[in-house]
Amino acid sequence: MRAQKALKIVDNLESYLCQILLVFFVCLLFLQIVLRLVFSLMDTLSHYIVFFEKYDLPASLPWGEELSRFAFVWFVYFGATFAARLAAHNRVTFQFKIFPEIVGNISTFLADLIWIAFNTTMVFFSINVIKEGFQYPEYSPTLDWIMAYVFMIFPIAFSLMNIRIIQVNIMKYILKMEIADVDKIDIEERESINLEDEVTP
Repeated sequence: MRAQKALKIVDNLESYLCQILLVFFVCLLFLQIVLRLVFSLMDTLSHYIVFFEKYDLPASLPWGEELSRFAFVWFVYFGATFAARLAAHNRVTFQFKIFPEIVGNISTFLADLIWIAFNTTMVFFSINVIKEGFQYPEYSPTLDWIMAYVFMIFPIAFSLMNIRIIQVNIMKYILKMEIADVDKIDIEERESINLEDEVTP
């Protein structure tokens, strides 16, 4: 039972990370907006109330936008790896309908091999960029972080994407598991919800 839970967590790891990052940067941006509204109001009141005039309050968190931007970049790349796990990346497959199924399978498999080669190239070059980033550090303007730490998402994401592509191909061609179409799942879920609403009084 524990092994199944652990496998489920690993299988949906990127999804959980995306959810955490999404909540984090949305809350941070919301806080920024609230602070701007509050402090702009206090700035207006400072013209009439002496108490507010004595304190120079910041309009927002100076590091908030930068941190939310970094979180968004990591969110996008983890989202791309999770999409690879769901086999949800955009593909043009309409042309394969006029051919036997094996033609579509071989073409998709070859496309995945090219994709893996591209990801491996990106991992190689991004590691070189990160190494140079530590040798000649570039710092972020407000957080004063070495940007090489932020760039680490590139080798992590492209490596994970390779793992997910291989995983999907093993599930599809070796284990003979059906990879559900994400769009169809969404439509089926909506239809089942509508049917339940119609049945319930």
